[in-house]
Amino acid sequence: MHVAVAIVGFNNADDIVRCLAALAASTHADFEVVICENGGPDAYAALTARVPAALKGGQAVRAVLAECNLGFAGGVNRGMAETPAADAWWVLNPDTEAEPPAMAAMVARLAAGDCGAVGSTLVLPSGRVQSRGGQWRTWLARAVSIGHGAAKDEAADAAAVEARQNYLNGASMMIGRRFLEAAGPMREDYFLYCEEVEWCLRAGRRGQRLGYASDAVVLHHQGTTTGNLPDMKSRGRTSVYLDARNAMLLTRDLFPLRLPVAAVCAAVILSLRFSRRGAWRQLGYCLQGLAAGLANRRGPPPWIEV
Repeated sequence: MHVAVAIVGFNNADDIVRCLAALAASTHADFEVVICENGGPDAYAALTARVPAALKGGQAVRAVLAECNLGFAGGVNRGMAETPAADAWWVLNPDTEAEPPAMAAMVARLAAGDCGAVGSTLVLPSGRVQSRGGQWRTWLARAVSIGHGAAKDEAADAAAVEARQNYLNGASMMIGRRFLEAAGPMREDYFLYCEEVEWCLRAGRRGQRLGYASDAVVLHHQGTTTGNLPDMKSRGRTSVYLDARNAMLLTRDLFPLRLPVAAVCAAVILSLRFSRRGAWRQLGYCLQGLAAGLANRRGPPPWIEV
């Protein structure tokens, strides 16, 4: 199975060099890498000066310059469009390091034929699991990470994860051709955050099942470019605003009758969550995002130049 690894960059050549070094050790050798640089011509020049034309196993590495900041979904869509002959696409964050067997494990699960896309085990630098998969709670407009906080070496029940999950974490998800043909591309009007959730939920409505490869372990440094940091008081305006806004947009797009209840529940939950940690500035960004989602505002936030 030929895999195209789709990476979206934004002024983070250091992350991408580290990500590529990990991919070079992959036990699955039939792949290529395409990087969509969203950061403009200077970032593209810095990136192409740092990355090789091929990995040590001969796998091609190609960087493409986005005509503007396409956001995460737009960058992923561009990467997939650049590699139309692939059998599968591994959407992989630049701030990740995949363990050598990860790609092979995801390919094997996808090749079983009973699922259209496959998730992995994302692990934080602390050694704890960030996510084995995700569950979107529609009435709360809230994403819940399955397995969060578990020890990396703790055995996972793959069947139980697959029975529970309804979306895959966008930091590492392998998409098969059948999934893409059924669901179409990612929604670019979300710009950043929740787009993989909406994609998976939309695909699920069209008959696509989600798999989980427990042996596909990927280290995720998390938030190096987006500002979505573990410390809530350190989170940036863009990440907090868009996370809240897009939860409302997703609800509007897929569960419109639940939007009034979901909006109230989300406002209460997020207010408690940020205020408990004294993250008052971030709470303000969050409430602005909720209001923008209810007003159906889409695309990049007004303070970002594209």
